[in-house]
Amino acid sequence: MSRADRGTRVMHQALPPALRDAVDDFAEHLSRVRNRSAHTVRAYVTDLVSLLDHAVRMGCVDLAELDLSVLRSWLARQRTMGAARTSLARRAASARAFSAWAHRAGLLPADVGAALASPRAHRELPSVLRADQAAALVEAPSRQAPPTNPAGTDPTLTNQAGADAEPTDTAAGLASGATGGAEAVPLRDRVLLELLYATGVRVSEACGLDVGDVDHGRRVIRVFGKGGRERSVPYGVPAQRALDDWLRRGRPAMVGPRSGDALLLGARGGRLNPTTARQIVGAYAETAGLPRTSPHDLRHSAATHLLEGGADLRAVQELLGHSSLASTQIYTHVSVERLRAAYRQAHPRA
Repeated sequence: MSRADRGTRVMHQALPPALRDAVDDFAEHLSRVRNRSAHTVRAYVTDLVSLLDHAVRMGCVDLAELDLSVLRSWLARQRTMGAARTSLARRAASARAFSAWAHRAGLLPADVGAALASPRAHRELPSVLRADQAAALVEAPSRQAPPTNPAGTDPTLTNQAGADAEPTDTAAGLASGATGGAEAVPLRDRVLLELLYATGVRVSEACGLDVGDVDHGRRVIRVFGKGGRERSVPYGVPAQRALDDWLRRGRPAMVGPRSGDALLLGARGGRLNPTTARQIVGAYAETAGLPRTSPHDLRHSAATHLLEGGADLRAVQELLGHSSLASTQIYTHVSVERLRAAYRQAHPRA
């Protein structure tokens, strides 16, 4: 448990019983009814506990006493403590979500959070690789030895599915006695990189894929995104070749009792951990001489290259699994900025 989680737990326990119950019921609503991920529920609960702790300090002993002035005071205090605009926007969203739920549940006489304004989060343009850089990255496992230690993590780090995140998740580690063979690691790394760039899926979605989620005939993968929403995402011929090699020669060498139906495996045979996947991507980018790159940068690159190639914005929204078109529109700004940069570089009167 992190220091922040311990602090939240302490504040939660210090709340009056009725407020503690409200927090727990809201968390269960997010998890069971809204089908939010454990990470999202934890973020909402952290914000809510902070809000209610502030309300108690202001003299609110009952949830029905929570009003707009308390919410605004809480956000103002967060701002004076140095919270970024993005953090303030997220915390305001948490407060609005709780207020709406509490009003529906009869715990608040009115939805006081509906009138709560929040600062517009400043959105920086995402980091995007050029097409040749993305190609160099996804082909790196076929051209170079695996990085010495792409995992580089605490060997006790595992996720809920029993996934691997360990410093032996390398060719050398496998050859020295871990499950599988050294030749399987580049095949696993290649299919990971190919899928991330070919489909633009989130790293958690890639690591969550099962063997049965791959439709080889139609070259489509079935992805379960945020909120458990299912979508089908196509991939191309290079990714198909990487998948065929991995399933024929790589996965059988790494499979073990903990593998289940997982498509991508870690060194101990369990489902590949997203943390390890991030470090694999970063390590190959570094050894290939590319800018610092994450799986999300590959997602950004895939979306940008699709739009630059003429794909419809709505189609890209569907591929990425965005619930709102506004989330996808940022990639139009990326494309415009790249066009402006090329113009400034090439035009004699720029």
